[in-house]
Amino acid sequence: MSHHLPDTSIPAPCIVNAGIIVNKLDMRRLLTDLGRVHYIYTQEDNVLSEGEGDVMEVFANPQRSTLVANHALYLNVCSFDYLELKQSAEQETYFDLMQEGVCLRLIPRSTPLQERRERSFNVSAIEAMMEQVLSARWDAEIDDDCSDSF
Repeated sequence: MSHHLPDTSIPAPCIVNAGIIVNKLDMRRLLTDLGRVHYIYTQEDNVLSEGEGDVMEVFANPQRSTLVANHALYLNVCSFDYLELKQSAEQETYFDLMQEGVCLRLIPRSTPLQERRERSFNVSAIEAMMEQVLSARWDAEIDDDCSDSF
């Protein structure tokens, strides 16, 4: 006897500015674009810690911890049951990472577009600096070669 389920598929959810995300990949995708954030760490509405920091890494590994220290956040989506996407009264989006009565709220201080521009600017500045360093090195090598011929 064969038991076949109907061939109906449920469409993937569409979440716009508010909703609950349980899929770890979706959580990671949302959090990866964060740069500078204000964070509030609460347990049953009691503030345990609060501060500003930069999201340095977002990953999914059940063997590693989420770490917040020295103004840096290393976020492991496996540390949380779900992410609740919310909007403030000013229509600003923020992220509540939830796990058994504990909440790590992340309030972005920049947008993904601002972060990309900043990264692009930093890469361009580094490339220009490297070009100057290499050019100076080649000039020094040429000078050394010319002085050896005397």
